[in-house]
Amino acid sequence: MATRVEPEGKIVHYRIMLQGVVQGVGFRPFVYNLARSWGIKGSVLNSSRGVIIQAEGEKKNMINFINSLKEHPPSLSVISNFQISQEQPRGYTAFKILSSRPGAEKDALVPPDAATCPACVKEIFDPQDRHHAYPFTNCTNCGPRFTIINEIPYDRPKTSMAAFDMCADCDREYHEPGDRRFHAQPAACPACGPQPELVDSNGEKLAGQDNWLEQCWDMLQAGKIFALKSLGGFHLTCDATNPEALATLRRRKGRDAKPFAVMCRDAAAVQKYCEVGENELTLLSSPQAPIVILRKKCPAAGSGRGLPEGLAPGLKTLGVMLPYTPLHHLLFSGPFEVLVMTSGNYSTLPLVKDNHRALSGLGGIADCFLWHDRDIVNRCDDSLARVIDGETHIYRRSRGYVPHPVAVSCGRDTPVILGVGGEMKNSFCLLKQNQAFFSAHIGEIDSLEGEENLFTSLLNFQKLIGVVPEIVAYDAHPGYASARVARRIPARSYVAVQHHHAHLASCLAENRQAGEAIGVILDGTGYGSDGHLWGFEILTGSDKNFSRRYHLAYVPLPGGEMAIRYTWRSAVGYLITFLGDDGKKHAGSVFKGKVSPTDLNLVIKMAETGFNSPLSSGCGRLFDAVSAILGVCLENTYEGQAAVELGEAVRESAAGGGVYPYSYDLAGEEIRPGPTLAGILADRLAGEPVELVSTRFHLTIISMIVETVERVSAATGLRNVVLSGGVWQNRFLFRAAKEALSARGFKVLYHRQVPANDGGIALGQVMIAHRRWQGKCV
Repeated sequence: MATRVEPEGKIVHYRIMLQGVVQGVGFRPFVYNLARSWGIKGSVLNSSRGVIIQAEGEKKNMINFINSLKEHPPSLSVISNFQISQEQPRGYTAFKILSSRPGAEKDALVPPDAATCPACVKEIFDPQDRHHAYPFTNCTNCGPRFTIINEIPYDRPKTSMAAFDMCADCDREYHEPGDRRFHAQPAACPACGPQPELVDSNGEKLAGQDNWLEQCWDMLQAGKIFALKSLGGFHLTCDATNPEALATLRRRKGRDAKPFAVMCRDAAAVQKYCEVGENELTLLSSPQAPIVILRKKCPAAGSGRGLPEGLAPGLKTLGVMLPYTPLHHLLFSGPFEVLVMTSGNYSTLPLVKDNHRALSGLGGIADCFLWHDRDIVNRCDDSLARVIDGETHIYRRSRGYVPHPVAVSCGRDTPVILGVGGEMKNSFCLLKQNQAFFSAHIGEIDSLEGEENLFTSLLNFQKLIGVVPEIVAYDAHPGYASARVARRIPARSYVAVQHHHAHLASCLAENRQAGEAIGVILDGTGYGSDGHLWGFEILTGSDKNFSRRYHLAYVPLPGGEMAIRYTWRSAVGYLITFLGDDGKKHAGSVFKGKVSPTDLNLVIKMAETGFNSPLSSGCGRLFDAVSAILGVCLENTYEGQAAVELGEAVRESAAGGGVYPYSYDLAGEEIRPGPTLAGILADRLAGEPVELVSTRFHLTIISMIVETVERVSAATGLRNVVLSGGVWQNRFLFRAAKEALSARGFKVLYHRQVPANDGGIALGQVMIAHRRWQGKCV
């Protein structure tokens, strides 16, 4: 960024180029009005490289103009590069907004979608305003951006709003410099913009612009399920206080226990049902408006004020968001405080975004459809976040954050590198110079629909960013669809990246840390360098290479994928491996009446012989085993269910207060949990509460981590510790590990902008491929 210009009291001319998120956020109107306020003449325009300003005026005014650009830009903008050069004055007589200029180089950044601003909310509830009750009201401060754009520069003809010609009133506001909709590309009103339509499951119209809202309220009160077209795709919605409607939605969607996200009318409704602090409220009401994980309030006995258990079975937390479109605000102007807002898809399939596909793809779930005629160009699911110790941790990076890049430390001569990402929770990443562009949440890609979603999203991203990947990096697991997908993408070279090395490199890149660190990588499954399944790894390394220092001892998973689904199978593997004949006896008593004797005996034999039982060191599988032994969860109906439910059983207040970890053994580089399992079984037989046993187990994991990290540090001198992998979304585990390591003088590096789970590994993949390119290894 250029040095501040000092006033000299003469007429000067400067060419200024601003790069970053500077298009679609009201930057040109801001510059126009700012220039007029300081008597500056010249022009401003959008180009494919950014916003270009030609500014001419007295030096004393120019300094104020330039400083205001830097220090008080529009709220949705992010300036990543500020270039300024002095030129000869040209004698401008006015300041104008010029037509956008396309170009071959695309350095301008597409803005993320932004939640409806307070001014627009006020208008839709003002009977005297022409936007009254209009569900697509927006302005330069809010509304759709990424989800409607085809290419840059960001102008209406290059968005899905091109199909809607402005009426005279909208055109006047669009061209009026003092108006909030000055150059607001998606601006529209009831006379000229998109229209809502309520249809039944056959596509037959039930209501239009004049009467859709009242009919929606009536049908929701009757327990019906809606498919609702939102910003980045369809939601499935129903009355969150209706247990019968929830049960119907679960049955039709094939979602036995995975928690539903909800949308609350306002902050007061959130506070009624959840424990929410100032930071959470700020995040909920931010332009990004993600789903925020909050702790549910325990209603007073007999008060009837709580939400149904069916929203989040077995959990003390709930994913909550506030209305972020005018349509949402209008829905909540009726009799509802809380509505389910879950992704519009069958489990494992991509989010539905198009009207015609909604009927065929969601017709078996929804009773009716509330859609509109504005196309969604870029599919974009809701983001998911949690506030921990005042910091926002993103667990799913999508709407509101994408496509804003993550800054990384790479040179401008860096080739364009694509990281394909993981098999589940997929999102890919494109590295362009010193910026890492994450896609929206893709989800699972082990289906034809998932692959199509990835390829379509990738082509759209390449067009928006103006790049074609030269190098493609992917997960080294030979059986993953992501490896097959990677080879179908044209590139000059391909790089296979070990899963846990990618986790380590991702966290280092997000924290802009060069050099080696100790990596504590905890997840469920990742293909190891030795051909086994890894997941509790104490590594050292950087984006250049890594070494495995300690790991959880291997255990057979009887039935492979079946053991991941049915947690009792993992438990049998652990009991047989570490407790031998005693473990076999315990397996018989623990699972008596819960598992058929035939199945149990078969799984015991598989664990003993190793037949169809791949070896795993995954932390997630240990959580599964303990969860099954304690009777918390015998079947994972969604990824990580057993671990999540076991984590929520922890007594957070008990940590460090007379509750102690179990024992374990270290043998060479192996962490052996035999004594841990014996202690858990003893507590179970003694009738100790699950909450106490879960807390002791979590403290044991912390002890394992701290001891092995200290040993590695003593051997290597490394003092930076990386925490990455999906297990670190366990709030208790993260906070306790961070505190324990920090107290011992370690610098703890962790994720905030990028998910710790597999949704973030694409960043590690591109950084490792970049380092290999630097070393001429690609």
